[in-house]
Amino acid sequence: MVEIAVKYIERVTGARPYTGNADRVCRGCVIDSREVTEDCIFVAFPGERVDGNDFASQAIEAGAGAVVLTKEPTRELIRLADNHECAVFYVEDAEEFLLRLAQGYRARMKCTVVAVTGSVGKTTTKDILSALLATRYRVHATQGNFNNLIGMPLTILSAPKDTQVMVLEMGMNSFGEIERLSRCAQPTYAIITKIGTSHIGMLGSRENIARAKAEVLAGMPPSSENFEGHHSLLVLGGEDDFTPFIIEQFARPAGVDVLLAGMSEDDDVWARDIQVGADGCPEFDIMLENGSQYHTGLSITGAQAVPNALYAAAVAHRLGIAQYEIDQVFHSLKLTGHRQELRHATSGATVIDDSYNASPESMAAGLDLLCGLDGAGRRVAVLGEMGELGDEAPRLHELVGAYAAAKKLDQLVCVGGKDAEHMASAARLMGLPEDRVSHMPDVDAALTRWGSTFSATDTVLVKGSHAVGLDRFVEGVCADVR
Repeated sequence: MVEIAVKYIERVTGARPYTGNADRVCRGCVIDSREVTEDCIFVAFPGERVDGNDFASQAIEAGAGAVVLTKEPTRELIRLADNHECAVFYVEDAEEFLLRLAQGYRARMKCTVVAVTGSVGKTTTKDILSALLATRYRVHATQGNFNNLIGMPLTILSAPKDTQVMVLEMGMNSFGEIERLSRCAQPTYAIITKIGTSHIGMLGSRENIARAKAEVLAGMPPSSENFEGHHSLLVLGGEDDFTPFIIEQFARPAGVDVLLAGMSEDDDVWARDIQVGADGCPEFDIMLENGSQYHTGLSITGAQAVPNALYAAAVAHRLGIAQYEIDQVFHSLKLTGHRQELRHATSGATVIDDSYNASPESMAAGLDLLCGLDGAGRRVAVLGEMGELGDEAPRLHELVGAYAAAKKLDQLVCVGGKDAEHMASAARLMGLPEDRVSHMPDVDAALTRWGSTFSATDTVLVKGSHAVGLDRFVEGVCADVR
């Protein structure tokens, strides 16, 4: 984790010091006063319901080496800090403080950084790549949803000093965020998984989403430069319709080389003959950049995971991971929870737990998987609303409902408010019988109505945006409770 003397915090971040022992060495950084340990830095974020500044005294008494406030400290707080030899700093922007502190630590580490962004598949790609690189390197990667302007710098600051490769997921809600993340992380390699419709409500169009994702290039050096022993590389989907736009408008002006991964022999890394087995796991032939071709397979479900595996394999191969190592890791993957996990209901039904998040593209992929698995019983989809779609939300929920109807499901359960109603109505309009479609206002209602109705032979897909809380539905019906 980060280690920095108090006297250097001002130099690296521009924070205004009020008091403190200049030579005290701080170790680690947290934003929750309950997580304060001896000598760590506590950064107080203001919030609508909880203001971190109000917990500065608790942080000092818990042994913090420095507290960073976004409000002017009181005399009482300064006296308390002096009694504990704790430094006190003031900043106007706590996010910017974290980014600058993390950028300084990342620069001192001199490790290789891989950035992963995109509308769909970021976490799956990050998980696969981390597993591949861990066969040869000491890897530190994003955990959970720590992929924003607060979470990503905290990920960097928590990295062990001997980290060789960092794999950092980068999310965003608006223009400029990924640029700030990239300038902080200074990646040598970057992956843009797909330009989809997530965040279209905030950015207005897929072209704007592509522009925002392409900001990952902002912190990357030109490929002509030898940066810490590597030459920069951007990996893009060969079949993504916005790939030419990103190459022409952003990658070439930045002087960053591009590698294409996809399903065409024209791509630099490609797959073909994808076959999904009875367990839902895909097998396929893969061709790497050096021309080696071999048959492999994934231990995770769904054909939609294959492009993510290709992106990861492309970067891993550039970093020296051999063909046989890639194959071994592919067959032993375990991903972050609630992402197309096959679980078992108390009744014995097979449950596809994909409750972590959702977009129109991933909803379609989940429905494909549901209908592609072997099983003698019913096919049931419990689908929650999708967030961050703005004015496009009604139309995109209707498209998902229509797609569900085309799959001729035995039961469609739509969970949430008006957008869930749009999904259900479209399914009925497109021919799914009335008795096979239901709308539930929330997870509790869905559990009450449907939680005990599944038979041992049924297959159930549970998917929706995280805010809907369908993970509670999964835990409510599953026997393998964590």
